[in-house]
Amino acid sequence: MKENKNKVVFAGAGPGDPDLITIKSMKALKSADLIIYAGSLVPEAVLCWKGEKTETKSSAGMDLNHIIDTIKAYHAEGKKIVRLHTGDPSLYGAIFEQMRELEKVNIPYEVIPGVTAAFAAASKMNMEYTLPEVTQTLILTRISGRTPVPESEDLEKLASHQSSMAIYLSIGHTEKVQQILEKHYGRESLCAVAYKVSHPQEKIIYTKIKNLVKTCKDNSITRHALIIVGKSVEASIDNQAVLKSKLYDSTFSHGYRNAEK
Repeated sequence: MKENKNKVVFAGAGPGDPDLITIKSMKALKSADLIIYAGSLVPEAVLCWKGEKTETKSSAGMDLNHIIDTIKAYHAEGKKIVRLHTGDPSLYGAIFEQMRELEKVNIPYEVIPGVTAAFAAASKMNMEYTLPEVTQTLILTRISGRTPVPESEDLEKLASHQSSMAIYLSIGHTEKVQQILEKHYGRESLCAVAYKVSHPQEKIIYTKIKNLVKTCKDNSITRHALIIVGKSVEASIDNQAVLKSKLYDSTFSHGYRNAEK
């Protein structure tokens, strides 16, 4: 049998809207013989880009061995395989362990980035995470749960920076999240709950941190949502906020423009 030199493609499906997938990932789906997609998170609507004869399998009920065995079997037959993950594969995508297993059996692979939910949410909120002289740091994190978080990255420690923060995979622990955010950002400060961003069921709800738990309960949000916090959230709905960067300041010189005198 001729050796299959096709690379297994780990592709980002984006946040849910089929139009938010990259062109490169779209082309990979069209040319694939098999797509193994994260069925618990990737909506089937994204599979609209697959080829007419492309086979699809959900990995929702698979463990690591099952996934790798499936890839090995199809790869041995010379098939082109796409492993489709939600958002961007590098963020909570669990691709590292899969790549290492493929390396053990000399199956080549590549990764195509995607749009993560934090950025899709920001676009819907007309928000910039990094505001001049207000906040220049964005933290993407999660609270410790069934999957532990290193002590040095505990949410309590990260929240103390009071930077812009998008908290993934933590809706099941909103009481603890609320307590931490109240302490570091203030009870009256605004946060946003971004549910199924870019999906047809999308909801973006602004609420004071002191009402975070109640807001999630009132809207029956128990999963598939981000908690976004920081001064950038408040600025996005403050019509009086005017924050100008140096980049377009007429009195500021840089390598492409001289300052006006």
